[in-house]
Amino acid sequence: MSRRALSVALIGALSLTALAAPAEATPARVRFLGEQIVPNGLAFEGTTVGGLSSIDYDPRTGQYAFISDDRSALQPARFYTAMFDVTAKGLGPVTFTGTHPFLRPDGATYPPLAQNDPALPQNEQTVDPEELRVDPWTGDYYWTQEGERTATTLIDPSLREAKRDGEYVRDLPIPANERMLPDAGPRQNLVLEGLTFAAAGSLVVSALEGPLLQDGPLATTDQGQTSRITVQSRFGPVLAQFAYPQEPIFAAGAGGSTGVSSILAVDATHYYVLERSFVSGVGDKIRIYEADLSGATNVLGQSLAGARPVRKKLVADLSDYPLSTVDNIEGITWGPRLPTGERSLILVSDNNFSSRQVTQVLAFAVGS
Repeated sequence: MSRRALSVALIGALSLTALAAPAEATPARVRFLGEQIVPNGLAFEGTTVGGLSSIDYDPRTGQYAFISDDRSALQPARFYTAMFDVTAKGLGPVTFTGTHPFLRPDGATYPPLAQNDPALPQNEQTVDPEELRVDPWTGDYYWTQEGERTATTLIDPSLREAKRDGEYVRDLPIPANERMLPDAGPRQNLVLEGLTFAAAGSLVVSALEGPLLQDGPLATTDQGQTSRITVQSRFGPVLAQFAYPQEPIFAAGAGGSTGVSSILAVDATHYYVLERSFVSGVGDKIRIYEADLSGATNVLGQSLAGARPVRKKLVADLSDYPLSTVDNIEGITWGPRLPTGERSLILVSDNNFSSRQVTQVLAFAVGS
């Protein structure tokens, strides 16, 4: 079977019909291994380490790749590599090993928002980086950025491929409904937060943080919100979209919000989805759900009315584990398999370059 045919065949597995089910209770199969804190304001190779909004394990090197969501405000938009040990008994210190800026097609770095030139092609305008994954086929990096929506500026989100030194390779197509239009498309800062490879790298799966303008209201403490998960071939064509039901905001208070901050493939139809909720004066609630796309309605090019959403079950609530704090977790990846047969699961928090937050690296062991 050709690689293109493989992608089409796999998406057929996602079109089965089944009724949606509510979130289930936490399976007792995730155990905490350890925590490391990266110092705030850490200087590394002329950059400030912070804003780490994704993490991915690179089996070629045994190291990890992080993206920073610095919009070129401190230094040019960039990514990092780092190394640390994960064992069945704990997590070792984090040592950064490299950093590179992302480059535009013309070889320049991306400008900060205040210096953006709207006359340039969109792939040369300012970016808001969110998620980075290592391509299991080539070792290149695929990364997402959220674009921009203001009264005067509309910049589409993007899914891009870069070489390991940050050199621009290409933009992958995005669905038409993810383009920024005056009265439709993604909300500001609720766009392409999640990205993962599936089906041995033949599928690229992305997740919106929140609902499109046309997909309904934002979550409240009484009701959740519905975002979209997109499945496409690594060669470009978008194959399907699915409605993902998010949880209500977990507590009352000012500035309450919730959203999907990362997605990680378990297999071609099952994904870990990281839901992050924040309420001012209360803090963060971080939960990992397993989403099952099989049986959900393909809503590509359609409204969500009457669609069967993906089924989901709770895998872990970080408030159940002995962490020093539950901060703004935004990244999740599988690490190396442990001698116990368990898979290691690694998370990272985005400190927003704030002295009131921390950059946490967390390790868990997941049983079969």
